[in-house]
Amino acid sequence: MADRDVVGRDGRVGRRWALVLAAGEGRRLSELIERRGGAAIPKQFCTIRGGPSMLQETLRRAERVVTPDRIVTVVAEQHREWWKHDLAGLPQSNVVVQPRNLGTGPGMLLPLLAIAERDLGAKVVVLPSDHSFENENAAVAAVRLAYDGLDAERESVVLLGITPDEPDSSLGWILPGRRSHGALRRVERFVEKPDPEIAGGLMRLGGLWNSFILAARVSTLVELYLRTLPSLLEALSRARAWDSQFPDVDAVRQAYARLEISDFSRDVLERSADSLRVLPVPPCGWSDLGTPERLARCAARLARPDAAALPTRRLVRGSEGAVARPILAAVV
Repeated sequence: MADRDVVGRDGRVGRRWALVLAAGEGRRLSELIERRGGAAIPKQFCTIRGGPSMLQETLRRAERVVTPDRIVTVVAEQHREWWKHDLAGLPQSNVVVQPRNLGTGPGMLLPLLAIAERDLGAKVVVLPSDHSFENENAAVAAVRLAYDGLDAERESVVLLGITPDEPDSSLGWILPGRRSHGALRRVERFVEKPDPEIAGGLMRLGGLWNSFILAARVSTLVELYLRTLPSLLEALSRARAWDSQFPDVDAVRQAYARLEISDFSRDVLERSADSLRVLPVPPCGWSDLGTPERLARCAARLARPDAAALPTRRLVRGSEGAVARPILAAVV
């Protein structure tokens, strides 16, 4: 894309948006997250400390950097009973529903196209809805710095790399390269779930945890899809265009029936290394809650009095009712 803002259909140019990812199945913890009746509930609709779900907490995080009318959330049709309450405050046009889960390739692109239709020059931060931060202020400050970085690195994708406090081999790592602009660094390489010894070496070399939180101009991300997954971009762009003119056709659902699974990190980012920058984030108590062990450690950091003794074989007990929140890390 040209190095300039592009006017969207409604005339907005280069405003800040947030994209909240909430369509995942959470299969790694599916055996630990259940409600009465045995139906698995994705962790983004659960709560760690009681009260709001993790999706609701992510929406609050987004509201600290953009206005609610510029928060777009992607969700799964099969999770409707859970997200319909959490997203009641968002405009209907800001809730993008996937017919089924085909990985983060389509899961990222579909809502990005929804934003592009309204503001192709948008600067968007991508926030997974199943993460936890002990220090929310540090997380929000990092997101704001990532937005600011796009003013200098207009066609780059800025990844938030968390400074590790241990050589966790179950996470993806980013090895920063030379300095690019301000605090931004080039990305030398990705290492996905390294052996413990390699993780220790990466930590000593200044490696960072890959948080999957990123910021970029939506036009940049669309361009990367054009280079790496052009058939996916064509299929979903055409389907959304059809649905905008003929809503009864449900072209997006038909397109999803023919699409293959793809992964945004593997199929787009890792094939676009020259466009990537990483912003080191100080330790902030971040966790993606991807394993029972990380879930228990997160609960301990949040000062639950019983957290240190939590079992790891079954960490969740659910509740009945569409609004009731299963509590992650509750003793059963």
